[in-house]
Amino acid sequence: MNWLEKQSIEKPDKKFFNSLTFKEVYERVTDLAKRLYLYVKNQRRVALYSNNSVDVALFFLALQVMQIEVLMLNTRLTDEEITEQLKTLNIKVVFSQNKKFISFQEVYQSDQKQDIKLAGEFNPEQIAVIMNTSATTGKFKSVPLRWKQFYAHVEASQKSVGINEEDNWLMVLPMYHISGLTILLRSLYNGTAVTIVDKFNEEQVLKLIGDAAINMLSIVPTMLNRIIDRIERHNLRVVLVGGEFIPEPLVEKCLRKNIPIYKTYGMTETTSQSVTFCVFNYPEKIDSVGVPLEEVRISIKNPDEDGAGEVLIKSPMLMDGYLGMETISGFFNTEDIGYLDEDGFLYILDRRENIIISGGENIYPQEIENILYAHSEIFECAVIGMEDKKWGQVPVLFVVSSLNEDAIYKYLVKKIAKYKLPQKIVYLDELPKNPSGKILKKDLLKRYYVD
Repeated sequence: MNWLEKQSIEKPDKKFFNSLTFKEVYERVTDLAKRLYLYVKNQRRVALYSNNSVDVALFFLALQVMQIEVLMLNTRLTDEEITEQLKTLNIKVVFSQNKKFISFQEVYQSDQKQDIKLAGEFNPEQIAVIMNTSATTGKFKSVPLRWKQFYAHVEASQKSVGINEEDNWLMVLPMYHISGLTILLRSLYNGTAVTIVDKFNEEQVLKLIGDAAINMLSIVPTMLNRIIDRIERHNLRVVLVGGEFIPEPLVEKCLRKNIPIYKTYGMTETTSQSVTFCVFNYPEKIDSVGVPLEEVRISIKNPDEDGAGEVLIKSPMLMDGYLGMETISGFFNTEDIGYLDEDGFLYILDRRENIIISGGENIYPQEIENILYAHSEIFECAVIGMEDKKWGQVPVLFVVSSLNEDAIYKYLVKKIAKYKLPQKIVYLDELPKNPSGKILKKDLLKRYYVD
């Protein structure tokens, strides 16, 4: 039997997510699958477009027991970006929280049901979910995650952070990100509770923490930084922090407040966390991102004299390969730069080259640059990250163009998500280049001060 059926039998009255018990979730998922059949009967792959909600969790689980691949669409994408992703992946059916596509409510209200055979156990080789991640080439790549990767992930994560029967994990990170989705799957596997909220709201999160309604939290540093000074009392057992650079002062505040911060490092391609540790236990390793989870191997490629080089990962949580591309054999190059110390702790010195991480979202400069270069009046451009107190980083555009700022923004706003828009535009007569003509991005912020 699959995880959901198992928990509904063994823990029927235990809360699963929000007010619903495991038994109630199982019954609703089973009923929903019967209603979904007429919408998806000829489809191998469908998409979900929604912010966090009980509904999107139910739809995801219903599609899983129907053994249908699910693309999780980022709700911050533009219509143009969504259309491109659906077309590339040949997806014709999309369910959404609103009426943008087939609404959840339409399915719930449908009178037509079909008795169908639901999955017993989840097939390890079955693709459960697809998440698109932009590449440094500017073209998104599709990451297919199979049940075998999720099996390995939940077991390794449980051994790393432990399990308590009273655990209640707050899902404030979106389910269309791997860090949000894995909260649901870990809790399903562990038979523990999840509290789903639609988005990050400081007052709501602080109340849940203060009331001891939740004891586990996954969060990105920019979010934690906005609430850390206001946390007075708590019953937190695990605070998993990752997704971007974690400032040392933030970690130190957590330690002073007796907040059990677990630093973590991973990506969509590795089914979220690959490296984790509780800073309480190793305060002398505060700059590290942790030790590899069970069966995760880290290798440093082309190390320099200090041992720093490209971080490579091999693990059962690693994807088989991007859709339509070569299968990965052996280690996967994260394109991050780091090193391992004598105790096996991993340190990341720099994020992947050029990637901007803003509020937990990855922004890939070349994607924006490619769009800009398609305009006849953009002669040269470079997008790089500038430090920002609220978001961690924000994109800045350096450009050689006859277009004014308004014209550039009007051009971009229709083509890329709002969070990808440059926060500042700096006009230059020419961008700095090396002898071969390559734009020297590293020189831009050094040579040109941006207020």
